[in-house]
This record gives sequence, structure tokens and C-alpha cells, in this order.
Amino acid sequence: MAGHFLIAMPRLTEPPFARAVAFLCQHDENGAVGLLINQVSEYRLGDVLAQLKLSCEDPEIADRPVLIGGPVQQERGFVLHRDDGHWESSYRIDERWSVTTSRDILVALAAGEGPRQALLALGYAGWSAGQLEQELKENTWLTVEASDRVLFQTPLEERWSAAAGLVGIDPLQLPGYAGHA
Repeated sequence: MAGHFLIAMPRLTEPPFARAVAFLCQHDENGAVGLLINQVSEYRLGDVLAQLKLSCEDPEIADRPVLIGGPVQQERGFVLHRDDGHWESSYRIDERWSVTTSRDILVALAAGEGPRQALLALGYAGWSAGQLEQELKENTWLTVEASDRVLFQTPLEERWSAAAGLVGIDPLQLPGYAGHA
């Protein structure tokens, strides 16, 4: 399911997953790794660049939000981007997207030469082998193929509803319990 969104169902109420949208970067028999794409941190890109002793002269770039990618390794940064350019330490998710942990992409972003569509997240969400499949059986998550529009154009506070809208539903109309036929 790499390249798909996981959309938290209303019954998932514990932070940071309440009303979360996770972009799955990797999913195989060993488990899954994703980035939450609608949880904003207290940091801006300029703060992260300054910590790395990189300067950014463009206030629009410096003011980009940094997301909380998940509860695991929150001191580690991940850049999810369209697969344009060649960056060190990149993992190609599919033909559209890659995720990168290398400094070179941050240098390029600071200089205004990075990917046009990119988001920075601190930390990630992880699921052990079989855990995500079990959560899907329990109707904890709704899945849908990811969308550039939701990732890069939709305001953070609207991403949960917009992602659910890709399936044609209003998540606020869903009950807080799950049924099985």
C-alpha cells in the first residue's frame, strides 16, 4: 500500500493519530512506515535550517511549516517530495514520490533549488509485521491512493476531510464504532 493514505477513522482518538492522515512510504511483510501529513509542529523550515547552520534568504521558504511525521524518532527529519531530482539517501516510494533524509535536499530547499513539491516532517509512524493489517481489519483506518492535491495544496486543517473525500465520504458522518457483515 505504499503511495496510499491511511485516514484515521473517528473511533481512533489517541494522539497523534486522532483525525490523522498518514502517507505510507513503505509497506511489506516486515511492516509499514508512514508520515503523518496533517499534524503541524512548532517549527518552521527556517528553524530547522538554522539548527543545521544553513541560511535561507527567502522568507516564504523559511516560513514553511514542519510537520509531526509521527511518534517515532521525532529528532529525525524526512522530506517527502515529488520524484524530481537525485538526492542522497532517497527512497523511491513509487514512480511519483520519494522520501529523503539527506542534508543535500535541505541545502537545495534553502537555496530555492529543491523540489517544487516537498514537505518536511520530524519523526515517522511505524507498524510492525501484521500490525497495520490487523488495524485495517478492525476498521481503524480507511485507505485510498494518495493525491498530490491533498499532499501539497490542501491546507493542513482540511487534509483529513479532503483525503476521505477521495473515497467519496464525509468522515464526520461515520459512526465511532465498527461493524462486520
